[in-house]
Amino acid sequence: MKFGHFDDEAREYVIEQPLTPYPWINYLGNEKFFSLISNTAGGYAFYTDARLRRLTRYRYNDIPLDANGRYLFIKDGDAIWNPGFKPMKTALDRYECRHGFGYTKISSAKNGLSADVLYMVPNGENCEVQRLTLRNESGADKTVSVVSFVEWCLYNAQDDCTNFQRNFSTGEVEIETTARGTAIYHKTEYRERRNHFAFFSVNAKADGFDTDRETFLGLHNSLDEADAVISGKSGNSVADGWSPIASQRVNVTLKAGESRTLVFVLGYVENEEKFLSDADAKAALDAGLLRTNTASGIINKEKAYALQEKFGTSEKVDEAFCALRKFWDETLSHFTLKTGDEKLDRMALWNQYQCVVTYNFARSASYFESGIGRGLGFRDTSQDMLGAAHQLPAKRIRDRLFDVAATQFPDGSAYHQFQPLTKRGNADIGSNFNDDPLWLVLGVGGYIRETGDKSFLDVQVPFDNDEKNTATMYEHLRRSYRYITTHMGPHGLPLIGRADWNDCLNLNCFSTDPNDSFQTCTNKEGKNAESVMIAQMFVYVTPDYAAMARLMGDEAEAAFAEAEAKKMEESICTAGWDGAWYLRAYDDAGNKVGSHECEDGQIFIESQGFGTMAQVGADKGYPAKALDSVKERLDSKYGICIVDPPYKTYHVELGEVSSYPPGYKENGGIFCHNNPWVVIGEIKTGRPADAWEHYSKIAPAYLEDISEIHRTEPYVYAQMIAGKTARRFGEAKNSWLTGTAAWNFVALSQYICGVRPDYAGLCVEPRLPAHVRNAEIVRVFRGVTYRISVVNNDPAGKVSLSVKGGSADGLVVNADAGAKEVLVTATVG
Repeated sequence: MKFGHFDDEAREYVIEQPLTPYPWINYLGNEKFFSLISNTAGGYAFYTDARLRRLTRYRYNDIPLDANGRYLFIKDGDAIWNPGFKPMKTALDRYECRHGFGYTKISSAKNGLSADVLYMVPNGENCEVQRLTLRNESGADKTVSVVSFVEWCLYNAQDDCTNFQRNFSTGEVEIETTARGTAIYHKTEYRERRNHFAFFSVNAKADGFDTDRETFLGLHNSLDEADAVISGKSGNSVADGWSPIASQRVNVTLKAGESRTLVFVLGYVENEEKFLSDADAKAALDAGLLRTNTASGIINKEKAYALQEKFGTSEKVDEAFCALRKFWDETLSHFTLKTGDEKLDRMALWNQYQCVVTYNFARSASYFESGIGRGLGFRDTSQDMLGAAHQLPAKRIRDRLFDVAATQFPDGSAYHQFQPLTKRGNADIGSNFNDDPLWLVLGVGGYIRETGDKSFLDVQVPFDNDEKNTATMYEHLRRSYRYITTHMGPHGLPLIGRADWNDCLNLNCFSTDPNDSFQTCTNKEGKNAESVMIAQMFVYVTPDYAAMARLMGDEAEAAFAEAEAKKMEESICTAGWDGAWYLRAYDDAGNKVGSHECEDGQIFIESQGFGTMAQVGADKGYPAKALDSVKERLDSKYGICIVDPPYKTYHVELGEVSSYPPGYKENGGIFCHNNPWVVIGEIKTGRPADAWEHYSKIAPAYLEDISEIHRTEPYVYAQMIAGKTARRFGEAKNSWLTGTAAWNFVALSQYICGVRPDYAGLCVEPRLPAHVRNAEIVRVFRGVTYRISVVNNDPAGKVSLSVKGGSADGLVVNADAGAKEVLVTATVG
């Protein structure tokens, strides 16, 4: 069942009814100011860090779901409704939500009055703009009230939802009406330790306002029964502690056929000069400014005024919206695909958009991640770069990889997570996830393959953000790589530490206390449990590491790496092969994990994916055998399950992986994150038809018709789909912020389309599905536009290239000196 459709020309997903199977959301912003917005205008905004600079309040796992956001109430006689349906949930005569790239439009109508709202974060600005256009489509005059609502968060989101004994007494506001309109300023703690404030303005003089939640709602009411809305009269309340909000009332009279536009701005400002002079403060008070604390200074609002003025008219909003559209058009133009398969072409577009969003947020803030428990991940961010490096400016990628490397310790290990605002490692989670160091090698290698920027290897980067202890980025990579070689276990395989990519495979945890965190509790010394996946990853990243060593003129290190990778491959083939698939690990007692000898958990996807991507044991036919086992044991109609059979009982020696009910998450769920590893492995093993089968099973555009089963958005990937042993088989969770985005884009662009950045140039080796007979690919690479025409006679056949404006060395294409465009024809079979 569909709940909407793709508008390919407008590049929007159109949601046709408000009651989607789960809130279907979008992200606004691309630099520092970000907002999450659902198809019913739920969500919240923050500046840089969803934990430390949360601007508006949102309650996760609330009843009803998605019950807080940026709301506009319209009171038209006895009818009270919202353009986005919630929170009033009044039946609408018309409803439509269009999620576009960096913006959302919600349009609706009730009783002859239409409302169109544009939500966006303009390029480079620290604000969310909400433009409401009301149009009287009835045959009579109308007088209506528009009542806005946002609820302030007290910045630190974790403290905001726990420290009530303090927070109920700290809220402060200012309310001011000027020629620009009426604005409400959130100044909690501004007098003391903060140099920042938030504001919510409207470009009209308000006919009433509220800044105290209890006055606005009534103590015992919900948002769908707010006193100030139902009574038709605002309380003009000045918040004094408790829960500050921002609400303006604007009364609008419209003749038949007439329209009126209001612009609301939710903004964030940091000030060096915090307060007005005494004279300017007196002038503001004389003009009617209201404030909570009369002993406090009055905010210096110069920067806020500038933002309000910048978006003070509908025409100015149009100009900013046009610039936003141009930004995304350019960003998404670096890889385009036309195949005649509309779903595949959509995935090539929307997948890239999700890659940028995921790069911005890592795993920090979604409708499944609260923005409190996780910052940016060392592993996560290094992977996310793979889907964003071709789109975003090189400096943004460099800066983020620098931040990642700066959380590394001198021994090559690293903090598993860090906060985006402070850029400091998260000590609560700590280190000892032994795959982390290799992801930095993969991330930096991906960046240099894309840009050719080998100077990044010479940049000085601190260890643990200590400027007194720095080394080149290349030295950071060397320590990352050698961390693995110095942390080896009894079978010649890398020690796993707390976990590897699978954070729930906790082989040194041994927890029997429900108060323990599986990922931070360690009851074993960690000298025995080994990861086959880390071993395979070591083999997989070695070509990147060796290539970067050679770029630095360090042939000895390159030779060392290649020799170590060969030894590692031998160890995997000796101790990590189970006869028909790759083992997953060895536990602390030296028992096999992911073996036919196990009662449950006999085969895992991670080691089949990385083993086949690395082509471990290719001379012995191991990759093909492992992929056959994936198809026989792990595959399902909705994708490849992570493990089979799932664990029926808790295994203290394995940790969290066995704690989930069978079929969910790491215990038998379909992890869309590592399905593309198998897709890549199939391509590398010469089986493009199997690769396509796996790819299309989890690609959201191909699941649109079963949205009532899949539930999450049909335009972005989810992290996990309930597996074949789950009661809710096929139901997705954790959409948007997942490494699934980057890895599926790598699988699609670099292996199915076969256009791969390489240190020596652009590799072109298409392996498109058989039903795509011809394709047109545009790839912008190192400042040159490559236009690639594919003739797909046999997807598994030999690839031959014809090049104009450049030259080909085998399958690697390079532009001629000074060329801005290269034409390539790739004939397959």
